[in-house]
Amino acid sequence: MNHADPIPNVSPDAGSDILRSIHANIGAMSDGQRRIAAMILENPHWAMQANVEELAAKAGVSAPTIVRFARTVGCDGLRDLKLKLAGALAVGAPYLHRSVTPGDRTADVVRNVVGSVTSVLADWQHQIAPAEVERAAEAMHRARRVDCFGTGATSNFLAVDMQARLFRLGITANAFSDAHLQLVAGAMQSEEDVLFAISFVGRMPTLLEAVAVAKERGATVIALTQTNTPLAAMADLVLGVDVPNDATMRVGSDAYVVQLLMIEILMVIIGLKRGPATINRLGEIHDILLTHGVDSDDPSLLHWGWRQVLKDGGKEPGSL
Repeated sequence: MNHADPIPNVSPDAGSDILRSIHANIGAMSDGQRRIAAMILENPHWAMQANVEELAAKAGVSAPTIVRFARTVGCDGLRDLKLKLAGALAVGAPYLHRSVTPGDRTADVVRNVVGSVTSVLADWQHQIAPAEVERAAEAMHRARRVDCFGTGATSNFLAVDMQARLFRLGITANAFSDAHLQLVAGAMQSEEDVLFAISFVGRMPTLLEAVAVAKERGATVIALTQTNTPLAAMADLVLGVDVPNDATMRVGSDAYVVQLLMIEILMVIIGLKRGPATINRLGEIHDILLTHGVDSDDPSLLHWGWRQVLKDGGKEPGSL
């Protein structure tokens, strides 16, 4: 049997049965594959979080052998194997977290939850297509206007955050979560504009309708979403956020974190494109917030309204 050939009895759609399938077919594997299988079965939580180099070192095989093993057990690759491992492990505590099992101590929960996010970020970094990110940043840098659409609690927050960041960079930007206002904004878009649609799920009918309206008017549509969604299919540029599904929420912590990071990456690239004048202005904004903000962390700074009080010798306004 070729090392990359699937084992006949392993279904490519093993899904949450991937551990059972590996265990059932370990006898048909080569020596190297058996070592990999044993390693995964012994500590599936660690295997799900480890990178390919760590997996290869522990099993005593090469990194390409790890990838071939994933295909052998019916997965599209290592990432797909990890997604199926996550699904299999979620049955331990299905409505808490895929990396936590009943009986875990607090230290275990901390290690497993943080380790899970770290692993997801490492895998997601390898998925990022720099050329696509560059094109998205360039489109927003040159746009007459950028409208940020988000539907739902998380997407709406991200859209507002995106708008605030673009605004500080000197770009005319809006954020809309209301379905009717999204339609109005879409109708007002042109070939000079960008619609930045945020939806991890990527299937909200009202959002898709507004995106369709904007596309009809020639707007460049950038989607921050999973790559296999209807929103991704409609977009001109897709910034993929393919991470394992959360055990409880439609948009879990992993999705939340990678979307925030993609927005941060875009803002840095756009800021660099806009040059020294924009960077200097950001410095001025920073100083103003420090010296005029009522929530400054410097207790010696008072709200601007009290400065006049001090100039008047400490008298309350209107006092004799």
